[in-house]
Amino acid sequence: MAHRIISARGLERSHQAEGRTTKILRGVDLDLERGEFLCVMGPSGSGKTTLLHILAGLDTPTKGTVELEGQALNALSPKQLTLARRRSIAQVFQFFNLMPSLSVFENVGLPLAIAGHDPEAQRDRLEGILARLGLAARRDALPYQLSGGEMQRTSIARALAGGQPLMLCDEPTGNLSQQAGLEVMKLLQRLRREDGKTILLVTHNPRDAAFADRVLFLVDGVIDPDLVLHGPGIPVERVHEALAALAI
Repeated sequence: MAHRIISARGLERSHQAEGRTTKILRGVDLDLERGEFLCVMGPSGSGKTTLLHILAGLDTPTKGTVELEGQALNALSPKQLTLARRRSIAQVFQFFNLMPSLSVFENVGLPLAIAGHDPEAQRDRLEGILARLGLAARRDALPYQLSGGEMQRTSIARALAGGQPLMLCDEPTGNLSQQAGLEVMKLLQRLRREDGKTILLVTHNPRDAAFADRVLFLVDGVIDPDLVLHGPGIPVERVHEALAALAI
């Protein structure tokens, strides 16, 4: 357990609407080791984003438990949960979630400002992150002036700024061209390798999944225990074969 950053057991999630109950997750068990690049694949509507939100502490399971760095999330007060999330988790979204009125530098420094720190006091470190991600020349640009790839790299830079060990990535290439998406995936792989980041990726894209150390498949709210791909260097063809076997 000392090297496990997330441990989830028996996760169930149901929604009720118009007198009907819809089960989204049906008993998910998942372990994520520190420094691992784990991918959860599944078609749209399979429960991937719901699972990610529960693991991030943004949603509460109907049943089951999540431990984040050894802490049971359901045992934390709202304030304690916020602090635990802020300490451990950074998120990268499909739609970037950049503040439109803030520059690249200001967006990247936003987690520090929210935590009560002055981003200007860490100017050198933040500018080092921008330079590393190829954004130095775009430091003062507003989001509408950026390409899709630049916006996602800004989102990843923001995730790095807070220094959290865990990055949760929800379809991070979903709004990008194939080339820009490939560059983003190579960047995530490099952050895992060089910085020791732990990455949990949810996607329906076989090309993205092939970058992971391990690929799990979520179908109809259940992870198939008998179908797990192990990397690194998973051939995209193997991902396609697994999806075909599941009739996805």
